[in-house]
Amino acid sequence: MAEPRFLSLLPVRLAVQADRSALGELDRATWSTLHAVQPRPQPPYGPFFDERHRPEEFLVAVAVTDAGEEHIAGYLRLAPATPLACNAHVRQIQGLAVAEWARGHGIARALLRASYAEARRQGAGRLTLRVLGHNTPARELYAAEGFAVEGVLPGEFFLNGRYADDVLMGRSLMS
Repeated sequence: MAEPRFLSLLPVRLAVQADRSALGELDRATWSTLHAVQPRPQPPYGPFFDERHRPEEFLVAVAVTDAGEEHIAGYLRLAPATPLACNAHVRQIQGLAVAEWARGHGIARALLRASYAEARRQGAGRLTLRVLGHNTPARELYAAEGFAVEGVLPGEFFLNGRYADDVLMGRSLMS
């Protein structure tokens, strides 16, 4: 299939079970050592959704292409940071991906902003995430969106023959 040409973005929405194949394909297509600590997925591929990764934890950006078709252009996983009741006010971004053909159109920013509203709707007052130290584009986007570095775990991962820092970022949702 030829890559679609981006035309416009529909409102970000929660994922549904029917999105599973497209999200799995997007997840595999966007895998990169820039952000992944898990090995590259290999066939046979497991299900995108499972007991620990439910559709309602995923925000989906759908783009309309020049052919008038709708394609999933990106996703963001928003989940509780921990299962602890004392931490229930925190949501964590546990994945963000944008299709190569859809990059440069503000989709990651739209997903982030939709996550603030969804996290607030769920009663959260704080949002956190983890990003690899060498992922400069993501770190710059998060900083521009109000996230601050709250901690660094130096050399936490050994990827491609090099140590990589795990950068902890967060922001308040109060205001």
